[in-house]
Amino acid sequence: MNSPYRCPNCKTNRSRFNIIQQVPQSIKMDPQTGNVLEEYSSEQLSPFHMPYKGPDKRVQCAACGLVEDERTFIKFGEKQ
Repeated sequence: MNSPYRCPNCKTNRSRFNIIQQVPQSIKMDPQTGNVLEEYSSEQLSPFHMPYKGPDKRVQCAACGLVEDERTFIKFGEKQ
């Protein structure tokens, strides 16, 4: 987070952001009720359960509300 950000949507915000830490929780749900049937650790996933491969954090523009991957805000922050 030592890179300047700029919002790719409103293009003016360079200072107000919300950092969203993503913590994946692997579960198996009942398709009819939505109840959690089983929770998995990242080391003990079932053969049909893919591990989460998304970003650890996302960024929200505190001016317009856009939520994107941190790299998107960094790329726009590099442009003058």
